[in-house]
Amino acid sequence: MLVKDQLNRAVDLPEIPKRIVSLVPSQTELLVDLGLASKLVGVTKFCVHPHNLRKESTVVGGTKKVDFDKIRKLQPDIIICNKEENTEEIVAFCSGIAPVWVSDIFTLDDALMMISQLGEIFNVSEKASEVCVTISKEAALFSVYMKDKPVKKVAYLIWKNPYMIAGKNTFINAMLAQNKFENILSDANTRYPEVSLSELRKVDLVLLSSEPYPFKKKHIKEIKKALQKEVLLIDGEYFSWYGSRLQNAFTYFKSLH
Repeated sequence: MLVKDQLNRAVDLPEIPKRIVSLVPSQTELLVDLGLASKLVGVTKFCVHPHNLRKESTVVGGTKKVDFDKIRKLQPDIIICNKEENTEEIVAFCSGIAPVWVSDIFTLDDALMMISQLGEIFNVSEKASEVCVTISKEAALFSVYMKDKPVKKVAYLIWKNPYMIAGKNTFINAMLAQNKFENILSDANTRYPEVSLSELRKVDLVLLSSEPYPFKKKHIKEIKKALQKEVLLIDGEYFSWYGSRLQNAFTYFKSLH
């Protein structure tokens, strides 16, 4: 079976993969929700959903640094990667171990396409279609809910020391747009630039993500004092995880408004 990944790379799969290594936490959760937990032989330390998975599968490292010997010993039929979360070196090295399928996601449509493609690869298209239908319906209902809500200019902080924010060229930005949150960054090519708090004085709202930096309630007071702006601690997984978690994202987004 010859398939294309989201980088338009041809990936040759002799048969439906039975042994999967996933190096992308949100896609790991998706694979579990597609009924493929028993086939996940290797995951990352950040694959925290479902919580027991790391006890049942082999942890092969993180998303930027992995143990290639561990992966090789697992004899995977396929390795799932993502262009942003994993490095080119990881993809290149893993390609010498097993076929590597790489996602590249910036929009909700990209995420839906990824879910459909993985459904085809693992012969679970019906279940993948159900997930996509649920996400699409929830997104449509949320769009109606947001129709008369005002636009707010926001900064979405992902890191501290130094402060870093999500730019326009990210999946996070697409989720911000769903919420009528206008990214303070205007450059379409920005990813995760460093900023000073003084650069954020024109925002209406500062969003503190729970990941990758674990912002807590104590940081709200600190940033409010510096900017005299509204600051909100949010669940970053609903803004940055582009798998089956999106089924519940729009219900969560309503709670923010």
